[in-house]
Amino acid sequence: MAQLSPSSPALNRLRAAAGLIPLIEDGLTHSRIDNSKAESMVAFCQWATNHDITGSQEADRLTSNVITGIERLQEYLNGKIPLS
Repeated sequence: MAQLSPSSPALNRLRAAAGLIPLIEDGLTHSRIDNSKAESMVAFCQWATNHDITGSQEADRLTSNVITGIERLQEYLNGKIPLS
């Protein structure tokens, strides 16, 4: 089992944002959430990445994953790509 980094509010927000990305994608794909709701959820994810967490490989990985997910969702919300 993977060892988790010690918890902090900032790290917990990153973990939540990382878990939220696939939920937003699924909700949009299956028309369960509208674009304005998704945009609010994406804003939370962006906010979660704006906190400096140093010295944690988990935080670096989560930040990278969340940023990639945000970019993908923004492209979808702007009508540039479909979600699959």
